[in-house]
Amino acid sequence: MATLLHIDSALARENSVSRAVTASFREAWEAAHPDGTVIHRDLAAEPVPHIDADAYGAGFVPAEERTAEQQSAAALRDQLIRELEEADAILIGAPLYNYAIPSTLKAWLDHVILPGRTSGTENPSAAGTPVTVVSSRGGSYAEGTPQEGNDFAVPYLTHALGTVLGLKAEFIVPELTLARVVPAMSGLIDAADASAASAHETAATRGRELGGELAGATV
Repeated sequence: MATLLHIDSALARENSVSRAVTASFREAWEAAHPDGTVIHRDLAAEPVPHIDADAYGAGFVPAEERTAEQQSAAALRDQLIRELEEADAILIGAPLYNYAIPSTLKAWLDHVILPGRTSGTENPSAAGTPVTVVSSRGGSYAEGTPQEGNDFAVPYLTHALGTVLGLKAEFIVPELTLARVVPAMSGLIDAADASAASAHETAATRGRELGGELAGATV
């Protein structure tokens, strides 16, 4: 059986576009691979602690030489890393907040990026795992828009997930999610709906294909 690591970070439980699109992926993945396992981390409901000196320092100290505080911090970090390493596919909801990713998602990344194990080595321990990122945003940061160049989520995640961790990252970017909320954006509702529909379709297709591939590989 294959394992999907599903991570959501949107603050909203309802009316969250990133959560809705990751749900489309997950439902298609589960339908294609009903015997698979899903590990779901909701970083808004149960955030992991921001990395501190004990957690960071423990990564560079032999286990037998760690302090009690370092041992406790290292246990959580190791759990998060093992979930990453043991996943056959990864799904991340990463809404754009103030031009970047949610701090809770950054905290998770700070824990799982460990030099000598998941990064900084010729063979990072999770390298090659496919990761699908849903990066929703209230407006548009596409080429030619007034906000072009101000998206610091996709570029950062491309580097952190792809270059640093060695994962195979693909992005789904539903835009204009605030069109029905902000009166000044009312003229963009049709474009927002089209973007959301495309994101759901792409997510479902991606989930179905990956689920099917992994189900076939584990038969």
